Amino acid sequence: MGGNRSWVSEFVLLGFQLSAETEVLLFWVFSLIYTFSLLANSMIFALICLDQRLHTPMYFFLSHLAIIDMSFASNSVPRMLANLLTQKRAISFVQCTLQIFLYLAFAHIECLILVAMAYDRYVAICHPLQYTVIMSWRVCTVLATTIWSFGFVLSVVHLLLLLRLPFCGPCEVNHFFCEILSVLKLACTDTWLNEAVIFAASVLVLIGPLCFLLVSYTSILWAILKIQSGEGRRKAFSTCSSHLCVVGFFFGIAMVIYMVPESPHKKEQEKVLSLFYNLFNPFLNPLIYSLRNAQVKDALYRVLQVRSR
Repeated sequence: MGGNRSWVSEFVLLGFQLSAETEVLLFWVFSLIYTFSLLANSMIFALICLDQRLHTPMYFFLSHLAIIDMSFASNSVPRMLANLLTQKRAISFVQCTLQIFLYLAFAHIECLILVAMAYDRYVAICHPLQYTVIMSWRVCTVLATTIWSFGFVLSVVHLLLLLRLPFCGPCEVNHFFCEILSVLKLACTDTWLNEAVIFAASVLVLIGPLCFLLVSYTSILWAILKIQSGEGRRKAFSTCSSHLCVVGFFFGIAMVIYMVPESPHKKEQEKVLSLFYNLFNPFLNPLIYSLRNAQVKDALYRVLQVRSR
């Protein structure tokens, strides 16, 4: 059989497989969402850099989240948009593996950045007197560097395991981007090791951090209930509840994709769920974490005032 194998140099992304009219409509809708997410995240990153009042640990991690969201979306959405308007949906093997590498790296990093942000809020609300000591700039810098390094190293492990596999057709990826599980289905050999490492990484990056997040936010909510001021309690609860919604969606969808066993209709569901990571999550994060924040609004107002003079 080895002599009859036809080794592939490119894959074809099947995408959503909808009517031409529907795909054109999706192109315009997704283009607007993608453009807004880039503008909103760019604005938040610029405001945090320009305004001294936002040079705090919370906004330090928010700036990293903005970078991740822009990178996450830009890794797969432009090609998805192009494929919605054309029938030529080929992607080279090198580009496909690069897309997988970046997707996994940014996914790992975002999970851990959300954990760092939850820890920052936990210290700020539950241990306010020790906050400046615990969340010093040195601690924040080391934490961010470790998170980025860990995300890329773990992604390298997945990439090396993927590159050892032979791919010999069919070359059609049943997804709108090179998602690792969809690409593994095209391998000519057993992929149990890859799947085992993906599951182990999911436990490490999803289950562990999710447990920490639940404990942190439980402590935060308990501390909020002790706040005497009704308005202060409402503000803190509003902030934490919106954060919990994002965390719940992000981790919940990831566990459905990478930890729930295969089913006949799972692949089509995964395409829709993957849109959350690649398109809607970068769109929602600025709205929930930053643009609803009074300090960010004040910073934007100050920048606009300076520009108008």
